[in-house]
Formats: sequence, C-alpha cells, structure tokens
Amino acid sequence: MTRFLIVRIGALGDIVHAAPVAAALRRAHPEARIDWVVSARHQEVLDLLDGISSCIVVRPSAKADGLSIPAAMRAIRRARYDVVLDLQGLLKSGVIARGSGAARVIGFSHKYLREPLAGMFYTEQYDPGGDGMHAPTDRRHVVEINLGMLSLLGITPGAPEFAFVRRPSAVADQVRDATGGRYALLNPGAAWPNKRWPADRLAAVAVALKARHDLTSVVLWGPGEQALAATIVAQAPSAALMSPPTRIADVMALARGAAVMVSGDTGPTHIGAAVGAPIVGIFGPTRPERNGPWNPADVTVSRAAVCACHHRRRCHASRWCLLDIEVPEVLAAVERRLAASRVSHV
Repeated sequence: MTRFLIVRIGALGDIVHAAPVAAALRRAHPEARIDWVVSARHQEVLDLLDGISSCIVVRPSAKADGLSIPAAMRAIRRARYDVVLDLQGLLKSGVIARGSGAARVIGFSHKYLREPLAGMFYTEQYDPGGDGMHAPTDRRHVVEINLGMLSLLGITPGAPEFAFVRRPSAVADQVRDATGGRYALLNPGAAWPNKRWPADRLAAVAVALKARHDLTSVVLWGPGEQALAATIVAQAPSAALMSPPTRIADVMALARGAAVMVSGDTGPTHIGAAVGAPIVGIFGPTRPERNGPWNPADVTVSRAAVCACHHRRRCHASRWCLLDIEVPEVLAAVERRLAASRVSHV
C-alpha cells in the first residue's frame, strides 16, 4: 500500500483549493493511505473531505490544540510515507515534508514558493511554467497549479473534484425557515482588510436584492466579524438578517441552498464555490484568474489590474482600489449570475 502525505497547513481557502489533489490521488490509488498535515484551526474542513485517511494536526501556539511541530514530525516519521507533497511552500512546511524521511519529497519550483528556501528540502520540484504564482501575467487557477504537481507521479488528474460530504445543519434549517428557502449569502469579512468591500455597499446590495427578487440576504460572519455583519443588517433592516454562528459544515449547507453568494477573496467564498453555490466575487489585491471561482457561470468584479498592493493585507496606496467598485457594478454582476442560474435550470 502506497502512503501519501499532503502538507497544506492553512489557510482555509488554500486548503479548499488543495482538496482536488487528495481526490485525484484517491482515484489513482484507491487503496492508498492519504494523510494530511493541517493546523488545528483548519482541521474542521478536512473532517468533511472524503478520501482522507487521517489528519496530523499541528498547533499554531503552545496553548492551542494539536501536536507541537516536533511531536508532529515524530508521528509523521513513524508512518513511513512513500511520497510527501508540500503544497504550502514555506520553510516550516518544507522542514515537515523532508523530516518525514520519505524517499520522494515533492514541492514547487523556486519561483512558485512563498519562501524560496523551502526548495532545499525537496527531492523533486514541480515547475508549472508561467511567470510565477504572484506574477500578474500568470492566469492559471491555483487549483490547476496544485493538480499539476501530480504529473510527477504519472497522474493525469482530470477535472477538479471537491469531495466534501454533506452534514445536517440546524443553522441552515433555521435560515430556510426564516427566509422561506429563498436567500442570498453576503460575506463581508476577510482576514485581510484589503479584501473587504465596504459594508454600506453590501447593505445596498441587500436592499436591491429584496426589492428586485424578494431575496433576503443572510450575512455571514466569523470570529471578530459580528459587528461588521450587524452594520449591514442595521442598514438593510427589512432586507438582511444575521446568520447564526456557523461552523464549516453550516457554511457549506448555507452555500448549497443560496440563490447567490456575494463575497471577496476569502475562505467562505472558496467553500461556497467548492459546493456549487452561484458566486459573485469582488477582487482587488488578488486575481480572480488565480483565486476566484472556477464555474464558468460565476461572475467576478475585479480591480486586480490596477491594484497597487497585490497580496498585501492592507492597502498602502493613495486610494484603495475596492472603493472604485460601486454598487451598480456589483448589482449588474449579481443579475448576470442569477440569470445564468435560471438558464441552467430550464
């Protein structure tokens, strides 16, 4: 039995984008052991991914759940993996991958690594070609780039598969009861402030969706984002309601039932895209070609071509590019996405 280890410790959206690698490995090697190294804060999403044998959970700090890095490396070495795939490209992930003792430790080539020194820990490097992960001219999606690494194993992966299982969700049941089953999802938060479209503009979108389509907007929020969500609801009191507190399975269930989901480049967006939610994405410091939804029917509104702060948590330009995205432009994108959904159901 072949033993594979995937190293993708975080973040949430990046783990979702790596999920098709596990699915392709499982199709090619049905009897294989496929384990995954993940941060404790992101284990929940992998618990919903079919085809993973087990997770090796590392803790981000001494007080958090999971194994310390040394303890995790001891457990990994005991498992005697044949192949390790480092999809993270950091020094930490490279050390973990090489510390496995596997005969084959595969990572990206130098120009695709977030921390280029990680390359010293690989026995093989996959070069996707192009101009590098963060170069403006590289138009391939990160899902495609991740899957390409499997070519070094002689695997032709085919179309991406996001093998997330369905779980019951009391939160989704509650939202369906409150909205009659017709709702939009709005997600105002993001770990990077640079990715958050203004809350008052999302509120205006909620008001328009109610007036035009009788869609109530359900506003998602995560840790530290409750006040942001409350601002939208306060500015659209008859058109929007706050989601109850959610776990990953709840976000998936809500996304599966939504008429449309409007959000920036953040984990919930990628979860929604993975489970088939109709997406309208709002992009500035990252490129939708690389990070956006992959359904051709989905729509993105982007200022990546003019953004002066690509891949920065905060904007340092004289004018934030997302301020140039006005409400009518997003509403037009929503109308196109709703129309595409109607056509697909005819």
